[in-house]
This record gives sequence, structure tokens and C-alpha cells, in this order.
Amino acid sequence: MKKTIVRAALTTTMLFSMVLGQNVITNAAAVTPIAAATPTATAKPTATPVPIMRDNLSKYGLKKDLELPVTVTAGGLSYTLEKFMIYDFKSKDAQNLVKKYDYDSFSAMVSNPMYLIWTKITIINNSNKIVKRTLDDRKEKWTLTLQRFGQIDEIWPKANVKKLNNKEAYYYYNLKPGEQLSTYQAYLYDKDINYFVIRLYHDGGFDEKFVVKSPE
Repeated sequence: MKKTIVRAALTTTMLFSMVLGQNVITNAAAVTPIAAATPTATAKPTATPVPIMRDNLSKYGLKKDLELPVTVTAGGLSYTLEKFMIYDFKSKDAQNLVKKYDYDSFSAMVSNPMYLIWTKITIINNSNKIVKRTLDDRKEKWTLTLQRFGQIDEIWPKANVKKLNNKEAYYYYNLKPGEQLSTYQAYLYDKDINYFVIRLYHDGGFDEKFVVKSPE
């Protein structure tokens, strides 16, 4: 009788242990492992574009009515002034340009310059004729004026005298219909600056735009 009771107790204990073990395994299988957190990449800040400096007119107390670039058209010719920088003639910037392109320190109209003016331009020939400035035809088609009777005077880069349609600093150009040229041009000036107007004369046509309007 005692043996029967002991066996029954052992059997019950074994069954309970098996059931308990199964539950442990089942519960273990039901647990979803937690995935390791993936580091989040830090987004790089978007670089702010640096604005293009197209002129320094504010340095001379001038308030613009038009922002560069400014385009005038006449007789099938398009002239766009993209950059207009005024430098004290004795400054490092001005003298570097004089030396690089072999500019004279005087012109037909300006013998003792106060300023060297450096411009970037684009000219487009939309006509059905050749547009040129050559040894035989040196008359300029556009003018830049900063005060009444104060037209600035162009100077020519002797370093590029034999280079046609030079893109660094032009001396001569020759554009067939549909052709264009982006280049640089220098001027001398020796007066105060009151306003700023661009004028274009070509093939009987005329156009003008005031970048800085004349005072009332």
C-alpha cells in the first residue's frame, strides 16, 4: 500500500514537472526578441547659396531702381550688363587688372582717373548682319553714364589686342547672326556718381535703362 502511494506521488511529480517544462518552453518561444536600435543618421544641414555680388553701388551711396543683370536691345543687338564694380584706381584690385591686361592709366577723356570700373557683359547678335568692333570699326555701341556730362571712358586690354572675341577682356569682337559673347570690359572715371544709365545705339535703334534714377 505504501509503495503504491509513493509511486503515485512520483508519477504526479513527474507529470507536473513535464507540464511546467513545456510551459516554460512555450512561453520562451512566444517572447519576441527586441531588435537592437539602428542609429539614425544625422541629416546634414543644407548649404545656403552665397549670393552673387553683381555691383558695389551702395558703397557710393546709390540706391538701385533695377537689379543687375540689366538688358537693353536696339537694332537686333542685345547688351546685358551682368556685373559693375567700381574700384579706387590706386587700389590693389584695380592695379591687378591694369597689370594683368596691360591697360593704360589714362584714356582719351580721363587723364587722371579716380576709379577703374570693371564690368561683365553679354552681347547677342539677333540681327541678320555681322556686329563687330574691329580695327576698321571701333565705334562703341553702348554707353554707361554716372552723371550729366560724365560718361565713363572705356580702356582696352593691350594684352588681348590680337585676340578676337576674347572672353576674359575683349579688345575686338566679330559676331555673326545668332552668335553671342560673354566677356569683360574696363572703364576709367574721374567724377562724382549721381545716377547710372545704360544706353544702346545700333543700326538706327535706341534703348536705355536707368539702374539708378537721376535725382529729382
